[in-house]
Amino acid sequence: MHRIVTLEAGALIANVRRPAFAHDWVEHDATRQEDVAARLADATIAIVNKRLLTADIIAGLPQLQMVAIAATGYNNIDLEACRARGIVVSNVRGYARETVPEHVLALLLALSRQIGPFHRSVAAGRWQQSEQFCYFDYPIRDLHGRTLGLLGSGSLGEGVARLAEAFGMRVIRGERKGADSLREGYVAFDTLIREADMISLHCPLNDATRHLIGAAELAAMKPGALLINTARGGLVDEAALADALRAGHIGGAAFDVLSEEPPRDNPLLAPDLLDAGNFILTPHVAWSSREAMQTLADQLIGNIEAFVAGEARNRVA
Repeated sequence: MHRIVTLEAGALIANVRRPAFAHDWVEHDATRQEDVAARLADATIAIVNKRLLTADIIAGLPQLQMVAIAATGYNNIDLEACRARGIVVSNVRGYARETVPEHVLALLLALSRQIGPFHRSVAAGRWQQSEQFCYFDYPIRDLHGRTLGLLGSGSLGEGVARLAEAFGMRVIRGERKGADSLREGYVAFDTLIREADMISLHCPLNDATRHLIGAAELAAMKPGALLINTARGGLVDEAALADALRAGHIGGAAFDVLSEEPPRDNPLLAPDLLDAGNFILTPHVAWSSREAMQTLADQLIGNIEAFVAGEARNRVA
């Protein structure tokens, strides 16, 4: 009988049905990294979201047969160690194709239309003291007619493109950094950095994409350009971004992710940045509409049932 252990059940608000086969189900609302190995000691199937499964941990789990990731990203799992042991690893896909693009557009609109600064100024009494019916303390820009550059062309990037085009934006897709050739419909990475009024990141985090956007790329962006990151925090050099925001070269940034989550000591948490009005930070919630979380939960259990039935579904290892 399979023993299924889920380590981070509290990270998902959904009706997680139990698999349709005989099993033991052990649920932990949250798990500290140092407790991962002990809690998975007898597991044949592990449900993991953001906890790390390193080669050392995997080596100490002789009964483990499957890792079911309750997310799309899998950079927290040592896939080579799993492959060497014959452990199947699956992820969930496509569940956020509506919710993440909507969050991206919300961030673009909030920055472009100065929603935060205007709201705070009203709360401070500025409108009540105005001599006319409105005031123009913060410049507003339309999305219509702007160029949006996408780095990452999966379902989320394409979902953003669909919504952006509905706003009348020109969408360009960037080739991989340092690529020798261009795929059809793509522009060079450096061209996108120079031409885009707004850039949205939708790449996986790996050795090739870590600090994809650093000091050089920020300096090459258009003055006043906006940077949106709902993918992975490590894609951007956060210290360099903090410097660029303070220098005023780029117009603003909006992030839903940071390199360490929950964050403890991050340059983007500086009070002057969070209060400045040109930087928005949300706590990794772009994916988490109720509809998306239920779709994720259904697909997660479907992956486990497919594995037990001997079918390959959403495998990454």
